[in-house]
Amino acid sequence: MRKPVIAVDGYSSTGKSSISKVIAKKLGLVHMDTGALYRGVTYFANTCCANENGEINISFLINNLDKIKLEFKTINDELILFLNDKDISKEIRTNEVSQNVSLIAAQKEVRDFLMETQRSIAEKGGVILDGRDIGTVVLPNADYKFFLTASPDERARRRFLELQGLGIKTDLETVYNNLISRDKIDSEREVAPLRKADDAILIDNTLLGKKQTIDLMLTYIK
Repeated sequence: MRKPVIAVDGYSSTGKSSISKVIAKKLGLVHMDTGALYRGVTYFANTCCANENGEINISFLINNLDKIKLEFKTINDELILFLNDKDISKEIRTNEVSQNVSLIAAQKEVRDFLMETQRSIAEKGGVILDGRDIGTVVLPNADYKFFLTASPDERARRRFLELQGLGIKTDLETVYNNLISRDKIDSEREVAPLRKADDAILIDNTLLGKKQTIDLMLTYIK
């Protein structure tokens, strides 16, 4: 019997990836963190396509997309993102990447470059993908669609704690301002803006823990 295709969209720091990983394990699905893919392209842009002032040359990036090889490898039961055979799982979580990922994700050429990868994996079913336009653009015919949200203050707190856990120095105000900026860019961009699909189930987990959110989502999946 064909396993379901599940799309999980929502704002940053709502737990999309970590929640999707647990659901994937519980239901025997493959999980793909699409946000990590965009962060991988952004890391490439930051390191290979930026001038001395840190400004990214978008045209140069687009012309060099064929030099990007992104793949997930399973290490200690975790899917780790590699860029051209280099583990970049920590590098893609830095503020430098967070500050530019919305700009990179807004480029049609980048979205087209990554969309085929995502769709090809989902064709046979048995997958859960999380991102910002999975249910609206990438997998509009997904069997189940969820949209996660939470208050900006709570999301900033979660993101700040995540960065601290990774050993990345920052402050809560910087994290909050970056989050608000990303919300605006992601929601207002012309190409595949962040929005809830009409048939997606809205989950506000401002006051819910990770386990509570997972349990609630599983009640909708047959």
